[in-house]
Amino acid sequence: MGFGQNRHRSKKQHMRNFDTQLTKMRTQDGFVAALDQSGGSTPKALRLYGIPESDWNGEQEMFDIVHEMRTRIMTSLSFNGDRILAAILFENTMDRQVAGRPTADYLWEMKNIVPILKVDQGLAEASDGVQLMKPITRLDELLKKARAAGMFGTKMRSVIKTANEKGIQAVVDQQFELGKHICRTGLVPIIEPEVDINSTEKEAAEAILERCIMSWLDHLEPVDNVMLKLTLPEVDNLYAKAIAHPSVVRVVALSGGYDRAEANARLARNNGMVASFSRALTEGLSVDMDDETFNSALDESIQSIFEASLT
Repeated sequence: MGFGQNRHRSKKQHMRNFDTQLTKMRTQDGFVAALDQSGGSTPKALRLYGIPESDWNGEQEMFDIVHEMRTRIMTSLSFNGDRILAAILFENTMDRQVAGRPTADYLWEMKNIVPILKVDQGLAEASDGVQLMKPITRLDELLKKARAAGMFGTKMRSVIKTANEKGIQAVVDQQFELGKHICRTGLVPIIEPEVDINSTEKEAAEAILERCIMSWLDHLEPVDNVMLKLTLPEVDNLYAKAIAHPSVVRVVALSGGYDRAEANARLARNNGMVASFSRALTEGLSVDMDDETFNSALDESIQSIFEASLT
């Protein structure tokens, strides 16, 4: 399918892909690869990959370089739909091509990996112990673009820093209100109210968050499908009721700054929760590796995360 055809895919084709993708996301073993670093987080991702900021001049060159890194990951033989359910992309990545195909098409048609788009525009200043999302100024335009590109769903992130009930309720309300709007466009939103792993009130904040999430889930329409992306909790299986809820396609875990060994260990203790790792997925990969070494290291990373996601 060429680029022009991709932009004009039929509604019937979209629904056929969506239904297949929804079944995969609900039922198959595996995890979600988070490849959605945006302008603010890309420099750190590249530094960890061995490319300093002195190696590029301006944002465009930075995005060119990070796309080369992501392409190397996505085209690796180890990166496929046998162990990976989905990949979350930044808009800039969705707009580009991998191996001569639009990125979303490459992932789904060549790798059997469900494509998901990050839609938030970053975090607002902290208030009431949380950071809400900044207003998403072009959400409807972006959702239309995502549908046309063959995306299955979206992702948006907020951050919780303290056990402030007012702030946590505001985060959850904002996430679910936008999530319901996204559901109406035929996409599945990933709702991501991240709890900062360095919070001194992490366990208490998570208890409040769980209550707020369950209240919203119980008031969704039967046709609403959502996913949740949550920090690995201090109390194992805290989110068991959310995992079992009929409106929840999948509950996935962010690594949040834990290294891969710690993230995998915590994940394995939370039954039914699967990974959606970014830094933990690419940990140890380097631009200087030859292809054999790179692919072996990526395969080892994928296998360890896959196994932790099986519990």
